[in-house]
Amino acid sequence: MTAVHDGDGTTRWGVLATGGIAATFTGDVQAMAGAEVVAVASRSEHSAKAFADRFGIPRAYGDWAGLVADPDVDIVYVATPHSAHRAAAGLALEAGKPVLCEKAFTLNAREAGELVALAGERGLFLMEAMWMYCSPVVRRMTELIADGAIGEVRTVQADFGLQGPFAPEHRLRDPALGGGALLDLGVYPVSFAQLILGEPDRVQADALLSPEGVDLNTGMLLGWDSGATALLSCSVTARTASTATVTGTAGRIELPSGFFHPDAFVLHREGRDPERHAVESPLTGMQHEAAEVSRCLRAGEKESPLVPLAGSLAVMRTLDAVRERVGVRYPVDNTP
Repeated sequence: MTAVHDGDGTTRWGVLATGGIAATFTGDVQAMAGAEVVAVASRSEHSAKAFADRFGIPRAYGDWAGLVADPDVDIVYVATPHSAHRAAAGLALEAGKPVLCEKAFTLNAREAGELVALAGERGLFLMEAMWMYCSPVVRRMTELIADGAIGEVRTVQADFGLQGPFAPEHRLRDPALGGGALLDLGVYPVSFAQLILGEPDRVQADALLSPEGVDLNTGMLLGWDSGATALLSCSVTARTASTATVTGTAGRIELPSGFFHPDAFVLHREGRDPERHAVESPLTGMQHEAAEVSRCLRAGEKESPLVPLAGSLAVMRTLDAVRERVGVRYPVDNTP
């Protein structure tokens, strides 16, 4: 098995894919101390070379196999479309590489379970790149909720929507690529609700579907036996406020637009002035999740306590349930 940490304490990343999210992650990692992107791979040699030149990355591979075989790569960051997560992350794990895989983790819960099982068999670190969970502001929010700052949680509300429209040939309209609002955007409100309340006991949903059969505008109502509910939505036809609110029996917490990477939140309690909570950190953006990965690798941990694999599996089950309710099926769903 490859070493998972360089002798000088630097985590050496291999980036698999060259799209927008890969560029954002690479830029954030390269601005960190103790981290370095040493290789990039794409199915196109030209794309890999252009990305490497843009970011000053030493090695560019025109296939995934070259990257996962690179002895200088400590961990592979998978930033492909959802439809390729299972194959790309699986290839890296089979090659003995730890993996950070973008969200949504996979196309469905079956694929997610296969990756988790493979990582367990190989004794390798695996984490979904749910950067929201690593945010120090979000972590402070969950601490306050756990300490009873707003009493018993009764409702969670969250939304994430983009204006659109997207052309029929766009990946967001392609069922084979996991198109639709749910996996791209809805994964955030669902993950937010489940961070606070865990896996729901009941799932209801409704959606506007495209002619191709993917969801364009989706509303979800999740219910828990405790009596808590979550009202969530996602859209690729309307730019929503993209805010979140958690309300309990003794107060509420409001997160601003961009709730999944907040700078601060406001705590409201009866009889008190609103309290703004921010957390100072030298890190920004995706650096928080990259730092958590490095910490786990140094400690020899196989999964992160901040982004546990059981939680990622639970979110995928909820997303599967939503798709079942609204009638969205991907070709991979028909695979045994």
